[in-house]
Amino acid sequence: MATRLRRLGAVAAIATASGGAMLFNQSSFSVNDRGGGPALAAVRQKIADPFAVVPSREVQEAALIGASSANPLDILVVGGGATGCGAALDAVTRGLRVGLVEREDFSSGTSSRSTKLIHGGVRYLEKAVFNFDYGQLKLVFHALEERKQFIENAPHLCHALPCMTPCFDWFEVVYFWMGLKLYDLVAGARLLHLSRYYSAQESVELFPTLARNGKDKSLKGTVVYYDGQMNDSRVNVALACTAALGGAAVLNHAEVVSLLKDEASDRIIGARIKDNLTGQEFDTYAKVIVNAAGPFCDSVRKLADKEAKPMICPSSGVHIVLPDYYSPEGMGLIVPKTKDGRVVFMLPWLGRTVAGTTDSNTSITPLPEPHEDEIQFILDAICDYLNVKVRRTDVLSAWSGIRPLAMDPTAKSTESISRDHVVCEEYPGLVTITGGKWTTYRSMAEDAVDAAIKSGKLSPVNESLTNKLRLVGGDGWDPASFTVLAQQYIRMKKSHAGKVVPGVMDTAAAKHLSHAYGTLAERVAAIAQNENLGKRLAHGYPFLEAEVAYCARNEYCESAVDFIARRSRLAFLDTDAASRALPRIIDILATEHKWDKSRKKKETEKAKQFLETFKSSKNAQFHDGKH
Repeated sequence: MATRLRRLGAVAAIATASGGAMLFNQSSFSVNDRGGGPALAAVRQKIADPFAVVPSREVQEAALIGASSANPLDILVVGGGATGCGAALDAVTRGLRVGLVEREDFSSGTSSRSTKLIHGGVRYLEKAVFNFDYGQLKLVFHALEERKQFIENAPHLCHALPCMTPCFDWFEVVYFWMGLKLYDLVAGARLLHLSRYYSAQESVELFPTLARNGKDKSLKGTVVYYDGQMNDSRVNVALACTAALGGAAVLNHAEVVSLLKDEASDRIIGARIKDNLTGQEFDTYAKVIVNAAGPFCDSVRKLADKEAKPMICPSSGVHIVLPDYYSPEGMGLIVPKTKDGRVVFMLPWLGRTVAGTTDSNTSITPLPEPHEDEIQFILDAICDYLNVKVRRTDVLSAWSGIRPLAMDPTAKSTESISRDHVVCEEYPGLVTITGGKWTTYRSMAEDAVDAAIKSGKLSPVNESLTNKLRLVGGDGWDPASFTVLAQQYIRMKKSHAGKVVPGVMDTAAAKHLSHAYGTLAERVAAIAQNENLGKRLAHGYPFLEAEVAYCARNEYCESAVDFIARRSRLAFLDTDAASRALPRIIDILATEHKWDKSRKKKETEKAKQFLETFKSSKNAQFHDGKH
């Protein structure tokens, strides 16, 4: 114990002397001395314009088709996840001509399947202490700076969340208290709230389902620290829409089928793209292509060079969703070391409890499915810390996401591979960015665009502005904004008999709209009121019919899966509720997109297949003897 505590003290001294200074210098530089001025004001005005509407999908596709070899884009981004959409936004706000294509939907891969935490890297801090690894410490400094910026740039979609670590002996109390105080110290100006110790009695009052006995010992207390929490896919969609408002031509459901090369210079100069909704193929030319395809970036690299060696070491992260009574609203639980040394989270999220995660090798597939043993592992891990009977039948949804970890051939397990990102240009004109994590998406995107500017000798008008640029819906948003919706709007609902009846815009619906759409929530509320689309889509959830119409018109929602998985989070929260809501969602989308009967049937089949990959208790085979 003495050795561990001495190391914590030593790193505290280093953090204060060098890292703390580095952090404050960096943050003051990034906030005050970089770019901005008139360029930032102009971009902010475009995005915050109350009458601004994203260009239609047809307009965006026409812009990509119009990028000829004589008049190419500056940058074409391949991949519509957090990093890809972040790169498109970063590049367009520098005054560059930008396009983005995504094979499925924005955030359809890893970016919608995260733990929903915006974390400063407590685990990396522990590694930095015990390995005396300054590289890991720098990762923590960087993540903490990005975390604060992330929350400020999308305040409606992100918030600070207290996370409780239970301690069953006094050594754990001292160890975690000192470690988290060090975390506070390292955070400096980027601190969300101070960590603190709670006695066993106080802890149980704050977290009623927490077990007083565990590991054959009694609870000695808990240490609570703060990290950020987000609605990941809605942040991702907001990035895509913000980039579109800024002037980027973003197109989902559009796949790169081949890369175009200049035979003379052997440089990549564009891509052959297939619109997966119409089947149409076209060429788009660009001075540089940024490959931000996440777990699939190797397949894009292989379009340039069939012999390219894999960069991705795919790791599977499984999460499950449980009823709200598993955790209190506004307090998460973190088990820092399970039986096999992993970290397990149990966090309140959108009115339910999300628990995870696993970390195991996997193969790369478009629709990863959680294995039953991984679900059981999570249930086993949280079972020891709760006084609730943990049951497999309580699992409302379960999903798997593939982390695109950058390969390090010397690492023995995926857990020891750093989550830091890699930017490289192995083939002229193709810049690849991979690795990293959600928290640092903005700086990853900035690095990718810097590399693209260097590769294509591009001429940006200004430096990166994204560190102080609020996403669409964020500018002017206030936590009390929902009261305006509750007081000024009603939900007009069509009954089964076709009669229109007024309904109150209750607090739950108003809060949901305010947090999901920010300052644009009034547009959704107006649709609910004026177009008789005020009914809830699923019993027990605040999602409204009006959101389907709004997302089809303003958020490039092109399929039923786009809505249940990425625009609303119904598939992630409750697969059964999502399945029951499907017919109505498809009816509204059919009206918006003028679908015929066969398209509606196809959408139903695709959505049902998609939901089958989410292993809730309703659609999984298991023996519930243990739980």
